[in-house]
Amino acid sequence: MSLFKKRAQYTIITPPAKKEIPAGLWLKCKGCATVIYKSKLEENLQVCPHCEFHYPLTAAERIRLLSDEASFVEMDANLTSVDALAFAGTGIYPQKLAESTAKTGMTDAIVTGTAALDGRAMALGVMDFRFLGASMGSVVGEKVTRLTERATQERLPLVIATASGGARMYEGMLSLMQMAKTSAALAVHQDAGLPYIVIMTHPTTAGVMASYATLGDLLISEPGALIGFAGPRVIKQTTQSALPPNFQTAEFVLAKGLLDRVVPRSQLRRELSLYLQYLAQAK
Repeated sequence: MSLFKKRAQYTIITPPAKKEIPAGLWLKCKGCATVIYKSKLEENLQVCPHCEFHYPLTAAERIRLLSDEASFVEMDANLTSVDALAFAGTGIYPQKLAESTAKTGMTDAIVTGTAALDGRAMALGVMDFRFLGASMGSVVGEKVTRLTERATQERLPLVIATASGGARMYEGMLSLMQMAKTSAALAVHQDAGLPYIVIMTHPTTAGVMASYATLGDLLISEPGALIGFAGPRVIKQTTQSALPPNFQTAEFVLAKGLLDRVVPRSQLRRELSLYLQYLAQAK
């Protein structure tokens, strides 16, 4: 009869559904491989709180960092590049321009205008590496030149934050001509006794580094930025020799005398304000 005994009743408990964790909340730091929340990175000006690795800023983020709230007034926002050389067949360059504009919301690789920092007026240009590697084409050169001429005309100090992979190959010789044009405008600005400060960010190389990025009265950089004409790999292959440790980093270049100072991003706004004050008095 035990075969017919009533079996005990069991209640099946369904475990609660796992909460879906939204993607993209954290990332692994490129400097120290620590997992960090993106929100913490944003709060820390895109600098790793563990190893101080400096992530790139967009043009808009850097403008907010370097100027008083709502003081920036953009100029020449309507300038756009054209495929004057029909590089490597029709459509390639215009397509890349369109893709970069869609990705960044910018018309080219630099934003220029007038602004104020702690109440001091200045002309400000900020490059953004997301737009075709912040390569220097005709529009970049023209905007830097017009910004410099505006600064000269209105007797403003000039500040440019650089980041570039070099000349824009799609524009050939037209791109290389921008080196001479920007340098000539800066010579007039210097002759007028007006200060020019350059903030080199990662990376600042090639044609930009060989022209307006190194013509400032004061050259500063963020930590770890790559600064040089050709990249380390190209130099190593060309010279067939081993390169020194930390070659072409901001710290290496500072030790060799090209830079005046390496400034962490958290201190950049304060130090730039002091530099503008000192240089205005010196000039």
